[in-house]
Amino acid sequence: MLTKEEMPACPVATTVELIGSKWKLLIIRNLQMRPWRFNELKRDLEGISQKVLTDSLRALEDDGIVIRTVYPEVPPRVEYRLSEMGLSMRPILDAMEAWGRSYQRAVLDGGPLAGDERQ
Repeated sequence: MLTKEEMPACPVATTVELIGSKWKLLIIRNLQMRPWRFNELKRDLEGISQKVLTDSLRALEDDGIVIRTVYPEVPPRVEYRLSEMGLSMRPILDAMEAWGRSYQRAVLDGGPLAGDERQ
């Protein structure tokens, strides 16, 4: 977790600090659906390297957004899921999805973005 000294004064900057990378956002998107295993995430997130996935999951875990569960089996099974803090980010990702859909429609249809008053 960020210490008081590391915490930006701006709340938007704090959010960006925690989840501002492309990969962290996509990991959180996936984990909203269900718990995932490392290799499932690696396969689903096309283009992510093993190192970036490992580093991103560790950072999200350190920040209290993701919970890593190791099951005592042979071979060991590890799952990642969102914590309550991570689940509280759903409105952020929902808003990003809605905006992205609106943008895609505007580009494909050549029309304005939803809510765009300029004509």
